[in-house]
Amino acid sequence: MNSTYRLLILAVCAILAVSCQNSHTAMPEITPPIAPVIPHSMEQHGDIRIDDYYWLRERESDSVLDYLKAENDYYQAMTSATDAFQESLFQEMKSRIKEDDSSVPYKRNGYWYVTRFETGKEYPVYTRHKEILSAPEEILFDANQMAEGYEFFDLRGISISPDNRMSAFGVDTLSRRQYNIRIKNLETGEVLEDLLENTTGSAVWAADNKTLFYTRKDPETLRSDRIYKHVLGTEATADELVFEEKDETFNTYVYKSKSRKYIIIGSVSTLTSEYRILHADNPQGSFAIFSPRERGMEYSIYHYADHFYIVTNKDGARNFKVMKAREDQTRSENWEDWIPHREEVLIEDIEIFKDYYVISERDRGLTKIQVNRWDEKESYYLPFDNETYVAYPYVNLDFDTEELRFVYNAMTAPYSIIDFNMKTRESVVRKEQEVLDPAFKKENYRSRRIWAPSRDGVEIPISLVYHKDTPLDGTSPLLQYAYGSYGSTIDPFFSTPRLSLLDRGFIYAIAHVRGGEYLGRPWYESGKLLNKKNSFTDFIDCSNYLISERYTSPEHLYAMGGSAGGLLMGVVVNLQPELYKGVIAAVPFVDVVTTMLDASIPLTTGEYDEWGNPEEKVYYDYMKSYSPYDNVEARAYPNMLVTAGLHDSQVQYWEPAKWVAKLRRLKTDQNQLFLHTNMEAGHGGASGRFNALKETAREYTFILDLEGKLP
Repeated sequence: MNSTYRLLILAVCAILAVSCQNSHTAMPEITPPIAPVIPHSMEQHGDIRIDDYYWLRERESDSVLDYLKAENDYYQAMTSATDAFQESLFQEMKSRIKEDDSSVPYKRNGYWYVTRFETGKEYPVYTRHKEILSAPEEILFDANQMAEGYEFFDLRGISISPDNRMSAFGVDTLSRRQYNIRIKNLETGEVLEDLLENTTGSAVWAADNKTLFYTRKDPETLRSDRIYKHVLGTEATADELVFEEKDETFNTYVYKSKSRKYIIIGSVSTLTSEYRILHADNPQGSFAIFSPRERGMEYSIYHYADHFYIVTNKDGARNFKVMKAREDQTRSENWEDWIPHREEVLIEDIEIFKDYYVISERDRGLTKIQVNRWDEKESYYLPFDNETYVAYPYVNLDFDTEELRFVYNAMTAPYSIIDFNMKTRESVVRKEQEVLDPAFKKENYRSRRIWAPSRDGVEIPISLVYHKDTPLDGTSPLLQYAYGSYGSTIDPFFSTPRLSLLDRGFIYAIAHVRGGEYLGRPWYESGKLLNKKNSFTDFIDCSNYLISERYTSPEHLYAMGGSAGGLLMGVVVNLQPELYKGVIAAVPFVDVVTTMLDASIPLTTGEYDEWGNPEEKVYYDYMKSYSPYDNVEARAYPNMLVTAGLHDSQVQYWEPAKWVAKLRRLKTDQNQLFLHTNMEAGHGGASGRFNALKETAREYTFILDLEGKLP
């Protein structure tokens, strides 16, 4: 059977060898790859589904790899006339970036830490200075040197020991989010022999400077399910298992409280939380449950003095409240209300300092930062006056300080990192993102927030940004983006690559559809489980509103989403394809039913609270009714660019590959349909700051070409 696949695909490759002389509008001699149809029957609840492309799951099969390469070759052949523009667009985006950039220094435990980039280099250099910034620079890690020889490289989880002598760090060179943790002696530069494999990349030091706690993953599902204790100089095989999360719907992780007093194990699912605590100076002790899990109760904990402060939805506080508990009475029955629940305001986080605490809130979509003194003598909000901004606390590791560091960002202006003195209320801008383009001026751009009526009467917020010279008469191209799942909020942020669209007359719109948390937790709950279709219809209703208000027209409207946002793209092109000229679906989650029925796939069991468990018929039927792959029909579809990552651990490459194969067979139009698979990367795409820009240039070139904006 495999030899048959290979012969077919090699024949396709031969066809693709035809040189490409024209643009996408005249390429009849190039034939797209046709994946073999091999029916695979699946039955659930008495319902039989036939999957003709199930065979594409065989990751190690030469036939599968040949097919993916054939799709890449087809994409390349069909778009080769745009190669020069795509390269120039990449260079244009790259030229706006300050290549020799560096982070704002922050101080921790006697050292100033700075992350910097060097001109022409893909990866950061991590450094520190002892006591004062003018002290000699110590290079902790040069990720450029470490990445040599790898197509993909990700360094994460740098964790410095309390005595500042050692650092744990995690490395992934495959893009499967499976990190190996190593230990480096910062005084000698030696990397110790200790090797902790298949981890999340992060580790936490106990106060003794020799004991580490870290999280391992299940090798098949990649679920973070076990916390281990490692002692320097010992074999990883001797590491002690200190906690195992046996509920397959939960993941676990470990961290240290900001006060540094506690090592904390978190265990969370979509709807439920549980924590365990251990004094950091007693690594041989046993973790104690903070408060046992209660189905549907979420909480997170913060330590200060002799109390814990708990952000929780306990007692029906849908938008969360803050409670407190004594260190020796942490069970939920002992928690006391501290900051009450408000129906219209979502409490997102709390930042604790010696004399102050800071509450991050979201009120009608806008982020707010409230500063409070512990002695209750003062309470106020930081002033923001833009309607499409985002502001949030940044790196605040110092406990004994009056300085709050936060980020302020608007769609029309680069981000700023600001130090705010909570006592004097004076602000200092420590860094403003530089845009190295002499033509860039903030005043050339406009942003606004509008509200689109949905079909059930709910208003959907949309954040817009565009060049001041862009006409708002229905003739302008518009790229509409959304995510809409997991309560993840896509805030109205500034983007230097996006300027390449705005300066060419595009309007960029973020549709804050239900399923995100832009308007609080109820907004999320109304776009999940058996309410999931609200996310899809919200997006379509936003599109129709943008057309009716003459921001754009179907001839100039484009849509984009990735991962769960790619699911959104898959559904909207099934429901109302005529609305869109082109669609970009990045690593899209499109085979919902099959994936959610397969507990061996990473993340599946942990997402039952998001999508439902299809082992239950009500969820099976509902998923099947919207699953993009299951609902492809013989009809016209818009121009589409679909991307995948061969090593993707979040959305397996075969989902977009199967979807494209089925679309190719059934669609009735002559519009473009491309699948581009990154054969080296996973869910997050290419590593390195410039390689990631190449992917953005590819996506933007696709829609700029469709819009006729190429020279």
